[in-house]
Amino acid sequence: MSSLIPAYVDGVLVPVDKLEVHQRGLRHPAVSVFVMQDNRMLLQKRAAHKYHTPGLWTNACCTHPHWGERASACATRRLDEELGLRGLSIRHMGVIEYRADVFRGLIEHEVAEIFAAEVHGPISMALNPDEVDEVAWVPLDKLEAALSHSPERYTPWLRIYMAQHREMILGHRAGGETVSV
Repeated sequence: MSSLIPAYVDGVLVPVDKLEVHQRGLRHPAVSVFVMQDNRMLLQKRAAHKYHTPGLWTNACCTHPHWGERASACATRRLDEELGLRGLSIRHMGVIEYRADVFRGLIEHEVAEIFAAEVHGPISMALNPDEVDEVAWVPLDKLEAALSHSPERYTPWLRIYMAQHREMILGHRAGGETVSV
């Protein structure tokens, strides 16, 4: 696995190999997208062969932008690449910075641009098996109970997002800035 992503080294944003970013725990830009339908959140189960957090449940998609890529364009691209979701209107909800041990000493230290989308009615998806094993629409009350009772089944960032930033993330029902991509 060799792909370059933007990361801060000595305070300067430079391209760094993604695995090295996580091995060194470098602060780096990221994107997280939440997709809601009524009172249910779309979760994906990360592919079992992923190099970190394999087989854990997380929000619709989480990723790193390419060098020079706008966060909103990255969010739209990854919804399509991971889940086959196209044409969603996403809203920028804010920025969250967190640091978490994600797997075998790898560290995510992300400055994550958060996006949310609301879908109505059935949607079609085409899951990318390199990224996603399965998806589920989970009622928020059941998700919160599961995060409390079985946190080890969920990615560290989803646990952080829901425990500390729930109102900002789910606020798309009341507002947020729609992004055209």
